Amino acid sequence: MDTRRPTIPAAEEILGGYFPVLDHGFVSLVDYMGSDEDVERAARVSYGYGTRRKSATRGLIRYLRRHRHTTPSEMVEFKFHCAMPMFIARQWIRHRTASVNEYSGRYSLMPLLFYTPEAEDFALQSRSNRQGRDAEAAPRQLRDEAARRWDDLRERAAETYRWLLAEDVARELARIDLPLSTYTQWYWKIDLHNLLHFLSLRVDPHAQWEIRAFAEVMAGIVKRVAPLTYEAWVDYDLLGSPMSRGELELLSRLLHAGNEGTLEPRSDAGTLDAAAMEGAGLSPREVREFLEKLTPRPRPDFELDLARMRSAEEMSAVMEGAVPGDFE
Repeated sequence: MDTRRPTIPAAEEILGGYFPVLDHGFVSLVDYMGSDEDVERAARVSYGYGTRRKSATRGLIRYLRRHRHTTPSEMVEFKFHCAMPMFIARQWIRHRTASVNEYSGRYSLMPLLFYTPEAEDFALQSRSNRQGRDAEAAPRQLRDEAARRWDDLRERAAETYRWLLAEDVARELARIDLPLSTYTQWYWKIDLHNLLHFLSLRVDPHAQWEIRAFAEVMAGIVKRVAPLTYEAWVDYDLLGSPMSRGELELLSRLLHAGNEGTLEPRSDAGTLDAAAMEGAGLSPREVREFLEKLTPRPRPDFELDLARMRSAEEMSAVMEGAVPGDFE
């Protein structure tokens, strides 16, 4: 069917496909509106397609990103279908800049699917991060015992859920003791600007690993829909860092602008020791963060693996197969 709607071949290739995440979750791009060209047109408020060189589009998008002109990127929208454990959904929903419609356990029967971390993702509490886990996995014996206890608890919860349904107890009550590991799903529609803000927080190494797994797939989808915006986001947001007044003051002690736009070391530059950094008003924590900013980071690769993409029918069969028997 012909359409006047602008389409992106790389996005069309994955449209309606489902990318598995964790053990039972998924992310699917259900629909999209707009592309890099729409960001440019919104910024220039101009007409027509194909009238600009790609290099000019790239230059404008990078300028907009660099200077935090975000409203043009709000013209591009994404609609996702996602399934995730409830404890991840509760983190996710804190981003209040999307339209959300979640699966209703009052109306529909809950699929009895539960998340279990793999052995390599099961870790002890971090001693340096109160809301995170250690980088290294916990002993396998401990993980296996935890999995056994989880399985026992979930089986009792699932059995109780099925019993309540069989007794014709209202679904809104039957569901109340299903654990946070139970999978839910929703449709999630968001504009490109707010999606990139979500991704900046959720692909960060400090984010919980499980939500990062979802965010990395969504970043790969952005790469296909708006590759120039994606590139600028990686350069300026993920791998770039804003500098405070004190940090810029410290850098100016080492470098200065030379002739013809060059950057040259200052002849009187000394060593920026801890005392000098604290003298610029940086706290010990700010000093550590400043040094982290100056440490090169590897460029992330969120390229989607199309071999893992599944059809809607495949994913629907998994969900429907986990729903308790018909209690109509």
